[in-house]
Amino acid sequence: MGYIMELRKIVGSRALINAGACVLLCSKQRLLLQLRTDNGLWGLPGGSMEPGETLEEVAKRELLEETGLEARSLELFNIFSGKDLYYKYPHGDEVYNVVSAYVCSDFEGALKEDGVEVQELRFFSYSEIPNELSPPDKPVIYKFLESLT
Repeated sequence: MGYIMELRKIVGSRALINAGACVLLCSKQRLLLQLRTDNGLWGLPGGSMEPGETLEEVAKRELLEETGLEARSLELFNIFSGKDLYYKYPHGDEVYNVVSAYVCSDFEGALKEDGVEVQELRFFSYSEIPNELSPPDKPVIYKFLESLT
């Protein structure tokens, strides 16, 4: 998050428009979620774009950094923005996220929490997604689950 941290030095905690990507990693009718260290809620692997990156590169980088898994292929699911993607972090920074969500079912590697942003990684069956979801990930996860029906 180098770019965003540099901006924060200038603008403080006021709301930024933050471009990024997340990954809906699926295996055997299950979705991978991560227990976040910053808010103690379940969410999707993902993060902010760095200058010069494509959104697909962001998705692949964040997936690898946060889970130890490497995406062999990604499929664009949807782009999310607007008031539902506003978030105020526990430490006070505010963002309006613009998120490209990708579906990945072709991946390799072994699950490994990064220990910094991620406390736990767990696959949940589509019918047992926890209610304790990180606010910016809720619309993404709910739209994905709706698309399955």
